[in-house]
Amino acid sequence: MQKKWLGVISAIVLVAIVGFFMLKDAGKSEAQEEATEQKEKSKNLIVLIGDGMGIPQVTLSRIYAQQYLNKDRLFIDDYLVGTNSTNADRNTETGESGIVTDSAASGTAFATGNKTYNGAIAVTNEEVARPVASILEAAQHANKATGLISTARITHATPAVYMSHVRSRNNENAIASQYATSGIDVLLGGGERHFVATEEEAMYGKTNREDGVNLMETFEKEGYDVVRTKDDLMKADGEKLIGFFSNTHIPYNLDRDEAVPTLKEQFEAAVKVLEKNDEGFVIMIEGGRIDHAGHANDLHSVVQEMLEFDEVFQAAIEYAKKQGDTSVIATADHETGGLTIGSQNIYDAYLDVFEKVTASSETIGPELEEAETDEQLRAIVKKYTSIDDLETDEMEILRDGLLWDRSVSSYGREGAFNAIIAKRGIFGWTGHGHTGVDVGVYGYGPAAELLRGFNDNTDFAKAGAEALGLNLEEATKQLQERYAYPKFMENDEGVPLFPMEPLAQFFDWTYDGKIAKNNGVEIAFQNNEAQWNGESVPTITSQEQLYVPFEVVQALTKQELEWDSLSERIVLQP
Repeated sequence: MQKKWLGVISAIVLVAIVGFFMLKDAGKSEAQEEATEQKEKSKNLIVLIGDGMGIPQVTLSRIYAQQYLNKDRLFIDDYLVGTNSTNADRNTETGESGIVTDSAASGTAFATGNKTYNGAIAVTNEEVARPVASILEAAQHANKATGLISTARITHATPAVYMSHVRSRNNENAIASQYATSGIDVLLGGGERHFVATEEEAMYGKTNREDGVNLMETFEKEGYDVVRTKDDLMKADGEKLIGFFSNTHIPYNLDRDEAVPTLKEQFEAAVKVLEKNDEGFVIMIEGGRIDHAGHANDLHSVVQEMLEFDEVFQAAIEYAKKQGDTSVIATADHETGGLTIGSQNIYDAYLDVFEKVTASSETIGPELEEAETDEQLRAIVKKYTSIDDLETDEMEILRDGLLWDRSVSSYGREGAFNAIIAKRGIFGWTGHGHTGVDVGVYGYGPAAELLRGFNDNTDFAKAGAEALGLNLEEATKQLQERYAYPKFMENDEGVPLFPMEPLAQFFDWTYDGKIAKNNGVEIAFQNNEAQWNGESVPTITSQEQLYVPFEVVQALTKQELEWDSLSERIVLQP
């Protein structure tokens, strides 16, 4: 009898276990099922970065799609796999903790797998920084094709971390110059001004270079198709491709004309080039203006930029499913603006207030700045919004915004207009900067499966590298054998001077504060001079740190070195 009951119980348990796993499998999303059917490793990787795309930006865009586009969700919604942290390293100079990141530090984390300080482009957080390789650079070591696309300047922080290395993100001319020698296959976006030497060479009429270097000639000599309009892009059929669609950032969707291709169109053109490489490719696509709209607190622009990002994400997923050998991973570097849906203790939000705004605040702001009277301010607001009943406090907000220092930022001026829209729509913003909250991770394929659950932002690069079998460490090792990025200062004549103690540690010299020794060379430091073998050069002491000219570095290393003044780095192997 006991054996009979044991048999019955065993059967029940077996049925329960089978049923559990059947239910578990039945609960899988379509995206999960398709992903597990893929091969274990991917040949290609598509990385998408929604700059400033926090969860609130995704939510707001979904609500907009529900109300105005007859959709129940965004395409990206079904591919949520986890979250990323966004914090950076502590900055020892500024004292910033790193809890709130900028795009350079966060970009370095998810492109290379390394933390660094705010402002750093793919270099370490040290007195003598070392370059760290991105997943695109590791892909080149595996003979894969590489590409970058952005609606921001292509030299802006997020694309820059994938194919350049500088201590400061502001050094965009150096970033552009490094692109020209990087071997990248596709480069599309804004920022023509950093690649041309004169205004005559620029389709968009301006250059930011003062060195007389026309990088476009370099690209043309290397066989790149050069495009500057949507029509040109659609006709391109070469082995390599470079295109600029604006002097600076590509205009917001609300302001954009038809000559500018969408992110989806740029992606499709890029893939035609990249897939010619039999070894595969890695490409990064950035929705860069989501961030700018967040900085300006521009609700309608946030949504329109998000919808464009959702469209290119869908195109990437569809490509991956068709190919069967491609991973797609998407995330944000941070959230921007501190957006809330609902505010003022009112449990509602009115999207129609911003949906009626017909241009971005980037277009509206300059017109407001030119207004000389309240009547003119009211007329401009009505022109772009149909709002004809501005209240006294709203007029004060507009006037206060015009007092912002335009040379520092336009976000205050634009934010004043947008504050009125947010107030009427019951939306909130905590400010014009970034926030330290986690962001979503979305994707498909082997790389996405490695990012399920919570991730540090450095895990993003590591997952992509693992899925493609790329060696980030070896690519980094080769970079570090060639370059060093020391902090430096300039004397009154503009001569660069370098911190002695950090350099001694980097090069492994013997140094006691008064004498440095290496390879039989001995240099004494006294009376603001460095002296050796009958030679002397001036030094400077600043904040108890001795700074020396490059001749001292060369003398102690006894090897041929170069100081690359544009990229602000020491070339260890010229």
